[in-house]
Amino acid sequence: MCGISGFLGQYPREIAQAMRDKIAHRGPDAHGLFYDENARVALGHRRLSIIDLTDTGSQPMDDRSGRYVICYNGEVYNFQELRLELEQAGHSFRGRSDTEVVIECFAKYGVESFGRLNGIFALAIWDRQDARLTLARDGLGVKPLYVTRTQSGFCFASEIKAFLALPDLDRTLDPVAISAYLTYLWSPGERTPFQAVKKLTPGCWLTVDAKGREDCGQFYDLPQPSANVALSDEMLISTTRQTLERAVQRQLMTDVEIGAFLSGGLDSSAIVALARDQVGSKAMQCFTIDYAQKAGEAPELVNDLPYAERAADYLDVELHKVKVDSSIAYQFEQLVYVLDEPQADPAALNNMLISALARQNGIKVLLSGTGGDDLFTGYRRHLAARFDPVFAAMPSSLRKSAGYIARTLLPARGATRRIRKLMEAGQGSDNERAIAYFEWTDAQRAGALMNAAIRPSPMETRAPMIAALDKLVRPSGIDRVLALDQHYFLADHNLNYTDKTGMAHGVEIRVPFLDLEMADWASRVPNSAKIRHGVTKWVLRKAMESHLPNDIIYRPKAGFGVPLRSWLRHELRPMLDDLLHPNTITKRGLFDQAAVQKLLADTMSGHQDGSYTLLALMTIELWCRKFVDERICTSLR
Repeated sequence: MCGISGFLGQYPREIAQAMRDKIAHRGPDAHGLFYDENARVALGHRRLSIIDLTDTGSQPMDDRSGRYVICYNGEVYNFQELRLELEQAGHSFRGRSDTEVVIECFAKYGVESFGRLNGIFALAIWDRQDARLTLARDGLGVKPLYVTRTQSGFCFASEIKAFLALPDLDRTLDPVAISAYLTYLWSPGERTPFQAVKKLTPGCWLTVDAKGREDCGQFYDLPQPSANVALSDEMLISTTRQTLERAVQRQLMTDVEIGAFLSGGLDSSAIVALARDQVGSKAMQCFTIDYAQKAGEAPELVNDLPYAERAADYLDVELHKVKVDSSIAYQFEQLVYVLDEPQADPAALNNMLISALARQNGIKVLLSGTGGDDLFTGYRRHLAARFDPVFAAMPSSLRKSAGYIARTLLPARGATRRIRKLMEAGQGSDNERAIAYFEWTDAQRAGALMNAAIRPSPMETRAPMIAALDKLVRPSGIDRVLALDQHYFLADHNLNYTDKTGMAHGVEIRVPFLDLEMADWASRVPNSAKIRHGVTKWVLRKAMESHLPNDIIYRPKAGFGVPLRSWLRHELRPMLDDLLHPNTITKRGLFDQAAVQKLLADTMSGHQDGSYTLLALMTIELWCRKFVDERICTSLR
């Protein structure tokens, strides 16, 4: 697991080195650089040694023919099978790394090779013969990859901060992306806060040649839900367990010690239980958060610690606790720089703290339960989506009336906020209802917070999600929500912060639920086995009954969060007053100063709960200070 960067263009070697070293945290073990002055191409690499710890795994790496050179970030879990296939075809190998298998596979199959890889990766390959650069990103977007085009050429990197080394980076902001960060707290699809910087979307490849000509394609797309799978409950349960067992077994592949997140929830506990079965008597280090609530602090969180301790005792694993309190609020500014994008989710702090402790304990690889909710249902929106047929059957006038009543009579705070959101969502089309479940702030209201001169329409903000939903064939309400979870919420939110906070401390985070075989199987599990009698992840819970105690399997859903509402009134209040000061808002020019001050006043008075929207506004301003205003951005410490 590593960091990659580079370019095809008119930049000197020093720029390639500077780009690479801005993401040094991603690969503290070694570094390498390929630079061809004549071809004007560079591939930079920072190495986190996980498989084949010897120099034969160093990058950038040539294939045996010398035609291709690769820099690669990731793990391909089926590389041994691919290696055997290549050996049978006459290939020989110098080392044991999956990198060498990936480059030799590309040499044989070209871009078709990417569809053969089951793993997490972002890579760049230079073809010396054809003077062509090829990029690719794994099918579910576990590993990040950004691109930009400047006056000097085409550039790529694992993190946006690498582009801050470019003297001609266009730092013009993208109002549509800014609106998305306000609406969803993350930006779906290819957009980032910079108009000139894009994400390579999951499952895609992109080629650029020396003349700047580009081509692109898709080698993987999430499977469509299968409505006609006729299997018994017993078969659904056993296959779910066996498929997850194989995914965990594949992802235990490493030459270093593996640890795991353990919150005591179903997903993380399931991964630890199955991994524990595989490693046998060998001790396994697990990590959780121990949040100490201050006297008088609002009880916003469910305490995970007793559940994590229960699971650790049951599974006989070592449990390390990150002892934190509200003082971690002051790390939020650092978090914004780590995440690369202005994501207003302070839960990422927990991920970052656990990764730091894991590295202190000699752990370079952590297993995570990320993805269980997104494949098998687990969020409130999945339960709400069951009512889509009710809304669809209602006359349009009645749905509009319900939405009007919700807006005018129900306060936007506490439990009534969710009821109001559900009733408002019912006004739209099938697709609009699905998208509304992901809007932390209604797109219309988010737009009203923006400067009228640059305000995008709600349709612009929703465009990527609408495009994904339009591809579905006869979807149910639950299918639509799961599709958005899998295409966008995972890649653009959860996986982005999971990768960045782990790699900030040189820790690779693996996600067995997002193994390709697992994703394919989940698409064939009928919704009636995902949600049954109001119980989410029903089939997964049943599958784990032989491995975990019922009080872990059937505990209520709990978020991995922080007491944000309390923080905004206390620990983060000085930062809030600075970042959202009327002069600051006016000078930045992104937001409507009067609308922001009203939101702040209404939230502090308790008239509405705009906490996360305020945090989104703060995060965007913090991001602008780090990525727009500071021309020389300090390295991560």
